[in-house]
Amino acid sequence: MKKMKRILALTLAVSLLTLWNLPCYASDNGFKDTFENAFYGGLAGTLVGAALLAFTHKPEDHLDYMVYGAAGGVLLGATFGIVKSTRALAEYENGKVKFAIPTVIPELRENAATGQASLAFNAQLVRGSF
Repeated sequence: MKKMKRILALTLAVSLLTLWNLPCYASDNGFKDTFENAFYGGLAGTLVGAALLAFTHKPEDHLDYMVYGAAGGVLLGATFGIVKSTRALAEYENGKVKFAIPTVIPELRENAATGQASLAFNAQLVRGSF
């Protein structure tokens, strides 16, 4: 019975990860993205801190776990947002050239002829706005 539950859980996880597609929209507002990532990171960190309370003897004495989780989540989310907003190796904007580490974005691509999916990594080298 345990083996059947594991197989079912694994099948469900794989099918959700491979079949569930969300639309992607371009966004040029780096501050908004960074703020959203920091906010969601704080929420996720708070949930992780609350989950750790289950492993303590007196949870009411360790509510600071949620605060530490939220703080760590905000920092990690803001870092992720900043790294994600830096998109290209060289950016030309308002007459200035900026150099940064490009963001490497993994992407699943499906071959229309064979129906097989492959993992591709994209990184922009040059970006500009005129």
